[in-house]
Formats: sequence, C-alpha cells, structure tokens
Amino acid sequence: MSEYDIYGIGNALVDTEIEVTDSDLEAFGIEKGFMTLVDESRQFELMELLKSHLVASRRASGGSACNTIIAASYFGAKTFYSCKLANDENGKFYLNDLERAGVDYLPEFANHEGTSGKCLVMITPDAERTMNTYLGISEKIGEEQLHLPAIGKSQYIYIEGYLSSSDTARAAVAKLREQAKNSNVKTALTFSDPAMVNYFREPLTEMIGDGVDLLFCNEEEALSFTDTSELSDAIEAIKAFTKTFAITRGAEGAIVFDGETLSEIAPNKANPIDTNGAGDLFAGAFLYAISQGHSFVEAGNLASLASATLVEQFGPRLRPEQYADIRSKVLGH
Repeated sequence: MSEYDIYGIGNALVDTEIEVTDSDLEAFGIEKGFMTLVDESRQFELMELLKSHLVASRRASGGSACNTIIAASYFGAKTFYSCKLANDENGKFYLNDLERAGVDYLPEFANHEGTSGKCLVMITPDAERTMNTYLGISEKIGEEQLHLPAIGKSQYIYIEGYLSSSDTARAAVAKLREQAKNSNVKTALTFSDPAMVNYFREPLTEMIGDGVDLLFCNEEEALSFTDTSELSDAIEAIKAFTKTFAITRGAEGAIVFDGETLSEIAPNKANPIDTNGAGDLFAGAFLYAISQGHSFVEAGNLASLASATLVEQFGPRLRPEQYADIRSKVLGH
C-alpha cells in the first residue's frame, strides 16, 4: 500500500493578489492572461505602481503544483511536496501553509540563503488572472530537493509545466520520473499556463519525454501544443503524449479520457470574480478522486464543482470547510 497518494514538485511562490483594471495592465505594459517571468526589480516597480491597489491585496502560498497538492490534501489525500525556499519570512509563511494543509515536506527545503519566490497576481473585473513572477531561489530547484523514499511510496507524481523554464528543474524532473518509473509510480503533468506552451514548448516537450500517464491542460493549451484549431483534432493529437487526460473548458465544463472512453463533464454555473488557481484546484480534486479509486467521470464531476465554487471567491484555494462539503455532494462521503 502506498504511503502517499500524490508527490508533487513545483516552484514555491508566495502570491500577492491584487484587483486591477484592463487599463492598468495596458498602462504598465503587462500581457493580460499570461504568466510572465520578471526580475525582482521589475516586480518591485509594479508593486510601487500598484501601491494604491494594495488595500485589496491578499497573500497566499502558491505555485501551480503547490495549489494542486494542497487541494488534494484538503480533500483527504496523503501528499508530499518538494520545493526550494529561502530562510526568509516568506519561506516560513509558505511552510506553515503546507503544514496547515497536512502536506508533508522536508524542513531543509527552506534552509537556503536568498529570496523566496514571489508572484504578483493581478485580477481584472472579468475574473481573468495575469501573473508576473519572480522565481527567486525557486529558479534553482534541483535534484537535491527530491525525497526519493517518498517518491517510491506514492501512487502518482505530479509535475508542473512551469518547471520547464529552469535547467536544474528539468534535471530534477528527469530524475523524479526515472525514480517513479523504477517504482511503478504513475506520472501526472500539467501544462500550467498558455505561456509555457507558447514560449517553452521545446523544454516542456523534453519534460514529457516518452509520454505521461495523465495530462492536465485547458483547451487553449491543448490547441496550441498540438498546433490544431479544432478541439477534436487536439484530442486525437494529444493521445500521442499521454495515456489519459483531462482538458478543462471553463464555462463549458471539461473533457476527460480514461484510456478507453472519452467523457464530457458538465459545467457548474458560476458567477466568476477570480479564476486564479481554478485549473490547479481542478487537478487537485481530480487526483484525489482517482487516487481513492473513483472513476474519471466521478473525478471530473468533483473537480468541476470545486473549480466553479473557487472562481466565485478570491484566492487560489477554497476555505477548509468547503472541501468536505463538495466531496460529500459529489462522492457521498
């Protein structure tokens, strides 16, 4: 029996979420709807420009894989997370968040000199999220952040597409995948953001290697990665890279493939105010469900309701009590 349901690895970022307008983004030269890597001085410049908006700011530990792992843990999965943090205030804040969520980690992940990663998440009135990210010390996450015993005792490893931007991270992913393969552990990967598909296609494809067991992406990412214009064509093309997949479609629900059957997941009505973390939560709910033996359709239904609930509130994750309520509504326990 596995000690962990899911072992994740990703960039450790402390998010500061701010409400802005489209004209703010245009004035500051920020590409809407994408994640853009910036240096610390550019992020500081943006924080200064947006000082008047900070009354609406919210802070949370983040990063694509972290959001997913924390979600899976709150739903009831046994999880472990690998990351790299500095021994600064943000690093301590981050580990405390993991602890509250019941996620296992090694304390030495935050024993490094430097600056922990930070992400400025800007939310426009249409609920779209735009991110400017300073990776800080997380840019150098590498093989020393892997915990090999935990990998071998997991059902799934989970990899975020954002890691494709770092040479040391890709080396860590290669070793992680090798260890998982030797231990008969399944590999799940998310594209994370359209920017990773558009600007890091080659290193992202390198991380996928000879294919993964489960791929998460949204419709825009699926079309871009497969260089197709129709979702039906993207679905067929993406099967060359993964045994199973889940493609999210926003207000139109999702499509999941369990290796044999393609199923449509109905959307849940929502009045979105903030889409930050919705895809990450979808993956966390989905991984929780399939790791507990539920079908892809059941997992998709859980993930769909969870995401619809999240976008109606601010921040990248649900309140602790909401996970149990959603799980009970969909899975009956």
